[in-house]
Amino acid sequence: NYGGRRDIVNAAKNLCELPSQLKDSDSWEDDSEELFSSLLCTHGVPDPEMIIRTGGERRLSNFLLWNAAYSELYFVDDLWPDFDKKCLDLALKWYSNRCRRFGGREDSNITSNTPAANGFVAKG
Repeated sequence: NYGGRRDIVNAAKNLCELPSQLKDSDSWEDDSEELFSSLLCTHGVPDPEMIIRTGGERRLSNFLLWNAAYSELYFVDDLWPDFDKKCLDLALKWYSNRCRRFGGREDSNITSNTPAANGFVAKG
């Protein structure tokens, strides 16, 4: 039974068990995030570009907490059984209008007219 918090705690425990030589190396600061990611149960699986949350909920609910850091979050009121091709097309259209910066600052010369700028929520 997957849980994002449990995955992070387990990775932290495994990190503590690594040889001290590795943690004392000069590259520790540069490689620490990559190393930590390698200790997660999702290692080798690409981080999601977009997470679609159905059912009117506006939270991640302990789902891929580490991996979702730069994911676009799309919330829709439709319940999962009612989420059809039309709903997916709307989500993909919304995603295609996003300005992905991955934690960087938006260039002051670029303007973004995306529905998500003010917490867009799709209405079914």
